[in-house]
Formats: sequence, structure tokens, C-alpha cells
Amino acid sequence: MAQYSVETIWSRGDQNFLDNRYSRRHILRFDAGLDVSGSSSPQVVPVPYSDPKSVDPEEAFVSSLSSCHMLWFLSIAVKRKFVVDHYQDTAVGVMAKNELGKLAMTVVTLKPEVHFSGDQLPSREDIDQMHHEAHEECFIANSVKTEIRCEPVYGNVL
Repeated sequence: MAQYSVETIWSRGDQNFLDNRYSRRHILRFDAGLDVSGSSSPQVVPVPYSDPKSVDPEEAFVSSLSSCHMLWFLSIAVKRKFVVDHYQDTAVGVMAKNELGKLAMTVVTLKPEVHFSGDQLPSREDIDQMHHEAHEECFIANSVKTEIRCEPVYGNVL
């Protein structure tokens, strides 16, 4: 068993809290002391109470799925002796009402584009299989109810 901890830090300062016009900007502190600016989504709480330049929970959720999938994909590719030069995913999450009528991240679509080099290039079937395995192994995907789709963008493949 492993444990992961993150600090979420917000302070009111001199803002009037009870009028509900306070900044939602906060700090997400990760291990090793990395601080990331966090905020509510401007799609949920309007600017200036949200900071569009900060990471909101919805973006962090989509990013965690994308990152986990990528890390598993790279691990699988190296075991199959495929040389990955570049991996880029433009992931999109959709917030909608779920079957209980609650707002939820109902679908996350990963759109990874992977570039390979070397003597052994994967086929589309190889890439699809590696994405399937990455999805099956991803700890974050295995932890959520959200539908996760993978729509690879094919670059230099056979």
C-alpha cells in the first residue's frame, strides 16, 4: 500500500467572507515542495473570484487521467522495444449530469499523439493494444466511474 498526500492551502486575508465575494485562489502543495496555483473553475465561479490562470479541480482531474495513461503507455512501449520520441495528449473532460442527476465529469477523452523512431515502428494495431493496456493498468482510471475514451492521433506508424 502506498499513500500520497497533497496540501491544499487557502487563507481569507482581509477579504469579507460572508458576502461570498472572496477569491477562490489557493495553493496546491505537492511532495518535494512544489507549489501550484489552484482555483475554482471560471466556468463554475466567475472571474474575479476564480483565477483562470490557475489549475482548477476539473483540469487537475483530466490531467491526472492523461498523465497516468501516458506513464503506463511509455512503460509498455519500452518493454516492447518501441522508441518513443514524443508523446502529447490534448485531453478533454465533459462535465454533465450523471445518472443520479448530479454534475460530474462524465466523459474524459484522451487524444494522445505519439511519435516513434528506430528500426522497429509499431503498427496501428500495436498502438491500439498499448493504449488499451495502458488504460487497463492506469491507477486513476481504475479509481473513477467516469467513462474514459482513447482516440489516438496516428503519426509515424506502419
